[in-house]
Amino acid sequence: MRKTELLIPAGSLDVLKTAVVYGADAVYIGGEAFGLRAKAKNFTNQEISEGIAFAHERGVKVYITANILAHNEDLPGVEAYFEELRTIGPDALIISDPGVFSIARRVLPDMEIHISTQANNTNYGTYLFWHQLGAKRVVSARELSLKELKEIRQRIPEDMEIESFVHGAMCISYSGRCLLSNFLTGRDANQGACTHPCRWKYALMEETRPGQYMPVYENERGTYIFNSRDLCMIEHIPELLEAGIDSFKIEGRMKTALYVATVARTYRKAIDDCRESLELYREKLPWYREEIAKCTYREFTTGFYFGKPDENSQIYDNNTYVKNYTYLGTVLDVWPDGLCRIEQKNKFSVGETIEVMKPDGRNVEAAVRGIFDENGMPQESAPHPKQILYVDLGTELEPYDILRKNTDSEA
Repeated sequence: MRKTELLIPAGSLDVLKTAVVYGADAVYIGGEAFGLRAKAKNFTNQEISEGIAFAHERGVKVYITANILAHNEDLPGVEAYFEELRTIGPDALIISDPGVFSIARRVLPDMEIHISTQANNTNYGTYLFWHQLGAKRVVSARELSLKELKEIRQRIPEDMEIESFVHGAMCISYSGRCLLSNFLTGRDANQGACTHPCRWKYALMEETRPGQYMPVYENERGTYIFNSRDLCMIEHIPELLEAGIDSFKIEGRMKTALYVATVARTYRKAIDDCRESLELYREKLPWYREEIAKCTYREFTTGFYFGKPDENSQIYDNNTYVKNYTYLGTVLDVWPDGLCRIEQKNKFSVGETIEVMKPDGRNVEAAVRGIFDENGMPQESAPHPKQILYVDLGTELEPYDILRKNTDSEA
């Protein structure tokens, strides 16, 4: 069986560190330009260098996205950016545009290049094409089935790698190449500025009756006709391994540290357990299901992996995330007797019972015994996000432990 990489997204340096600590084999990030998540915080060159150093010290790789569909005016900047990356030294670039690929091959001849899903990689001929040009890995289109991926594996060189999405948001358009955002708002999804109009609520208007809006119903369940469920393959790790996929990719470069930690830790455990024993994996399926539901999601689907999705792959009645747990903060420093320093993310109060999420898979309940501001003054609650707080939990803590609480509601 081929070695399998768990590839986790990070939209900021703090989240990169969380991904590394919670089980990533590799992390993919975006610089300040030429990636498809312009609304993410993204990384300065200094942060990229710091992130790479942190990851490499722990045996984790870092890939940088440069996967826009470039226009003429982009190309000079792409070349200058790649010159800067030469000294920074990421492990690979993720590219979709042939022009950008050519620049990378010329400016960074020794750099490993991965072909983005945006290049619509749907057949073994495409894989062979990119391999002949020097690509190490191709990210499969989300529209492929496991049967198709198995055939691609059989028809490409042994040293060529397949990367496939296994978890996260699905796009309504083919491999994400969507024009809705550009047409409706002037913000180009293929330049990293998607406004996600597939999640909006639509109505129909007949031209002779202007201003008279008629709702679009599908099976009487509502109007979100483009809105896909989120992909989740946590229950199908054996099938993914059997297909010969080299890298299991998680979507979500705009997600919180809680999301990244939850998904990374759960898939890490599932992959490792499955490799150890199929019986162990099956025995722990309830735990994987329970844990993966502790981060925000839109209801789950297996996408195209088992053939064409049925009507249950879309959500017609709403655009809300299910949010059973709220992210309170990540432990930055610890002191004896359960005192820690965090950057607060959401409200919590003295007396509440919260959960400490640990990288090794444990979840520890702890009562909030005290909250103190930066000056050491006691606080009854922590209502204002992004402030630095000292929290007394009376339990053993370590840096990068994540604090969360069960809210069991919808966001």
